[in-house]
Amino acid sequence: MTMSNVSSPSGPSRDGHSQHRADWRVAIVTDAEPERNGVGAYYTDLVEHLRAHVAEVDVLGPGGDGSLGSVALPLPGDSTQKLWLPNLVTVRRRLLALRPHVVIVPTPGPWGLLGARLASGLGAALVVGFHTHYEKLADLYWSSALGAIPRSYMRMANRFLFERCAVVLANSHAMAEAARDLGAEAVDLMGTPIPRSFIDPEPAPLRDSVSRVVFAGRLAPEKNVQTVVDAARELPDITFTIVGDGPMRASLDEQAGSLPNLHLPGWVPRSRLPATLDENDVLVLPSHVESLGTIALEALARGRNVLVSGECGITEWPMLDRALFRIGDGETVAHALSRVASLDPTIRRRKAAMGAEGAREMNAWAIQGWLNVLANHATSKGDA
Repeated sequence: MTMSNVSSPSGPSRDGHSQHRADWRVAIVTDAEPERNGVGAYYTDLVEHLRAHVAEVDVLGPGGDGSLGSVALPLPGDSTQKLWLPNLVTVRRRLLALRPHVVIVPTPGPWGLLGARLASGLGAALVVGFHTHYEKLADLYWSSALGAIPRSYMRMANRFLFERCAVVLANSHAMAEAARDLGAEAVDLMGTPIPRSFIDPEPAPLRDSVSRVVFAGRLAPEKNVQTVVDAARELPDITFTIVGDGPMRASLDEQAGSLPNLHLPGWVPRSRLPATLDENDVLVLPSHVESLGTIALEALARGRNVLVSGECGITEWPMLDRALFRIGDGETVAHALSRVASLDPTIRRRKAAMGAEGAREMNAWAIQGWLNVLANHATSKGDA
């Protein structure tokens, strides 16, 4: 299964630059704040690239323009994030002014459901991005009984979106199958774009030895971040940095107090992530649930070695998997890192070069794929 007409010659070249600008107007209606999680980062990056290829693209969601939101509620299971409710009148007015050919909805929350509802009235094609298996996350955050409520909501919300959309785009085969299980009929794969700040600067060369390891992401149970702390305890000669924020922050801060080789700087703006990655030798992502693992892709783009669990969807992409190191079944993060560190530096550098090449290939493929989706599903609109 591949994204439609990926090899079309009329789209962007290998580096993502388009040969022409289409007349499409695109709206992205999302519950995710820009750059606060993987979904928010994905569409921030996508918009950066799409602006060169379409007439207009607008993101409607929490953050940025405060007039679009109304009430903010604590996100269930994670008090470090908020669930913003959209201002129905303002969002509708913005969409009416834009008159989009396509509305992209990447989340099944209040914003996404509103975007799907308004798309129909505007005569716009609805494209759903399926990035997160929320039912699995519910199992981690709530007991079986308590989890029944959020699981039921997510199932109903996803089905509402899937019944109304032209296509569902998933970022791995596993997520595509999950979408089909929830009732999606037209399902395709989408690649993941990478911002130019991760691609254009030449990556710093890897050191001969592994001395600095980084984890970046939400400090939450699904990320299995406790195993990174355990590795810092077992490998005192390696400096570990855990970047991010989330419900496990207090516990991790407490443990870091007794580990001089473990640093928790908190949440880091996306603009500083390339430099953060460049300062380290290995990025580790030991997640229990990870539909792709955007930070792993970004680390590959920066020429870093990347160690991931088998649960990360990035392993399903051959162009990227060949550059990854994997945490084996039953293997600890500490043991896996020691195994990587014991390799000849030439092998690690070869892997890093393959990763940087694969990341650029993924970026170009992702942009081309999105342009093909817009070409296939954009509705015809007069400008009178």
